[in-house]
Amino acid sequence: MNYEYLNMAAEETHNSSFIIHNFKIKATRRHPCYPGERMGGTNQTVVCGGRRLALGRRTHVMGVINVTPDSFSDGGLFNSAEAAVAHGVRLLAEGADLLDVGGESTRPGAVPVPPREERARVLPVVEGLVARGVRCISVDTRNASTAAACLGAGASWINDISALRHDPAMARVARKADGVVLMHMRGTPATMQQGEIAYDDVAREVANFLAGRVRVARDAGISPDRILVDPGIGFGKTLEHNLELSRRLDVFRPLAAGIVYGPSRKGFLGKLVEEQDPRQRTAATLGAVAAGALQGADVVRVHDVRATVHLLRVLRSLSPQSLLKVVASEAPARQKSPRKVEFTEVNEHF
Repeated sequence: MNYEYLNMAAEETHNSSFIIHNFKIKATRRHPCYPGERMGGTNQTVVCGGRRLALGRRTHVMGVINVTPDSFSDGGLFNSAEAAVAHGVRLLAEGADLLDVGGESTRPGAVPVPPREERARVLPVVEGLVARGVRCISVDTRNASTAAACLGAGASWINDISALRHDPAMARVARKADGVVLMHMRGTPATMQQGEIAYDDVAREVANFLAGRVRVARDAGISPDRILVDPGIGFGKTLEHNLELSRRLDVFRPLAAGIVYGPSRKGFLGKLVEEQDPRQRTAATLGAVAAGALQGADVVRVHDVRATVHLLRVLRSLSPQSLLKVVASEAPARQKSPRKVEFTEVNEHF
């Protein structure tokens, strides 16, 4: 099974070929000219609360709502259901395609939250959003009881950082979701950054793990066209590991219907730009999002929705494909040079 980006504007920068669960993966990392478009793969449409997300056509934006007192970036800001619901409505107005509601901090060193307490935080937010007509809701949880309650209240996706490993009942519950995100994590949030963090080939090892978890999900009855994978930026990785995964998102393309990329405000960006305050890492996050979109991320999970939407809109507008359409529409009909014909033929590949 092969996947290759096609690009007429940049030189090839990386090639790799390896075996993942009996699939031969040939990944060529190049910068596609249409952010989020899948060059050479089969486009998938995933439903989220009635919205049809055309994965592979553009990069979609998942807005973060943390209903926690201790999340690394915005802990305590939306402790009440009313504040969280208002924030969710605001994120949708800013252009978010879907919302990701979480009630357990998964920052490095975080202690587990009992499922009952997690449900008490998250369920009123889901119910409040649904009461306002919002159904494009993902729930960030590794607990089956929380997932079941939120799906019953009208949520659509389950975003499980444990990739169905934490709770044996999660796979059964997740069958009812429109979308299931499986993420790579080393250990648990409490332990993931402890000890020596070593990979021989981080992209290959993460892809191999995710391929195995996708197989588990499929064996449990979850349709493959509803499964997305997330390499788990910041979850048991060093700065170099996070950068390498961000550069090689394309290796995850053959594994699932889509790729979720979550660099927002994370510590590796703080190290790069020497910024300790996560809320001051918006510009750094936008740089990572741009790179992720150009690498083919289908969904980016972010705190700063408005800025991200603007960034992606500009990227798409400035892509060679969009510029060629503008030039063609403005050019006089009588001017048909061989050069223009050549560009038109090249553009057909995109």
